[in-house]
Amino acid sequence: MNFLFVIALCVAFTSLYLTKELEARPSNDHVGTRIIGGEVARAGQFPFAAAIHVQTADSRFFCGGALTSHDWVITAGHCVYNAVLFTIQLGSNHLVSDDPNRMTVSTSTYILHPDFKPDTIENDIGLIKFRRPVDYNVYLEPVYSWSSTLANYIGVYSLGWGQTSDADGELSNELRYTFITTMSNLECKMFYGDQITDNMICAIGNYNEGTCTGDNGSPLVMYVGKSLALVGVASFISGNGCESTNPSGYTRTAPYFEWINNVTRGEE
Repeated sequence: MNFLFVIALCVAFTSLYLTKELEARPSNDHVGTRIIGGEVARAGQFPFAAAIHVQTADSRFFCGGALTSHDWVITAGHCVYNAVLFTIQLGSNHLVSDDPNRMTVSTSTYILHPDFKPDTIENDIGLIKFRRPVDYNVYLEPVYSWSSTLANYIGVYSLGWGQTSDADGELSNELRYTFITTMSNLECKMFYGDQITDNMICAIGNYNEGTCTGDNGSPLVMYVGKSLALVGVASFISGNGCESTNPSGYTRTAPYFEWINNVTRGEE
């Protein structure tokens, strides 16, 4: 059985790869997630994609996320855990290239799910709030959160700026995406055992397509009608590495639909 490659503090701003172990029982692997084998996204294709630079008291790392409203971004719980500052880029597919559509905001306000468990990454979901609302445009729009609790989703897309291979320590300058297929939790337990809970979903691409270091917190989306809907956030990969053919893991967002609404509507 493989152990979860629990996603922790993954990629430094300066391409120093600062990692912090969150011991996944019984493993102590480092954390990471990436888009391997993906396609470069078109401008405005995923207008909700958020690039999140995270700073804690003693480290810096990178995560992805998704805009859910004028003033909230959703990401993985381990991406906000112990954070003191977020610098978030919106409206652009590029991390560093010049782009007049890029908007950069800074904030220190976040809500971590109260039942998040850093040792097992259960309830691995968090929300970041901007200091002031952002205006929408063709390159900056929220993702629709789907509340369906179907066991499996047909035809999902994973996206992010993570590494494109285990050997390449650089983040991708361009947002990339790949089509992957979900599997039942029973199937996923054949790889990871009882570490898989009902609030997780596993997915696998052709060959080794999927997430890698720097993709943690990035959205898993699918088409509902003509619109993309959020169904998960990237949470873990196999301890065998990004290029392993083992499935990647995501936190299902549907079970947290009420909690998300309560937080973002100010009822938390």
